[in-house]
Amino acid sequence: MLLDYKNDYEKISMGLLSFIPDLKDVARLKDEMEWYQNKENHKLYLWKSEETQDIIAVIGVESANDMILLRRISINPSFRNEGISYSISEALERQFPQKKIMGTLETAPLVAKWEQEKSKKNEQQELSADGNSED
Repeated sequence: MLLDYKNDYEKISMGLLSFIPDLKDVARLKDEMEWYQNKENHKLYLWKSEETQDIIAVIGVESANDMILLRRISINPSFRNEGISYSISEALERQFPQKKIMGTLETAPLVAKWEQEKSKKNEQQELSADGNSED
């Protein structure tokens, strides 16, 4: 579940962001947090696991007229390779249905993989819908 960042989540957000190599330095990490908090079109979101109810990921986005730029994503290592990034991308798409999700140099491969998976799912749904209509 996608949650809006609140100051109550500062420590967990900083902990999750510190998994990103260029944010290991505390001063750099604090600058990053302030950057998201001080700009209206920049926002942090947290991801809460529906199974464990723990906050297991943080994302940083920048919003523009017709797009959402996924700037940062950091997932607790214990939950990686479970499709969390796809779930987060889908939630972002639901939250901003009129905007295209884009990635930075670091996040673009993740966004591209999510879009490929989304296309595959749509094709499979169309094929099964076509198969059901012939009955």
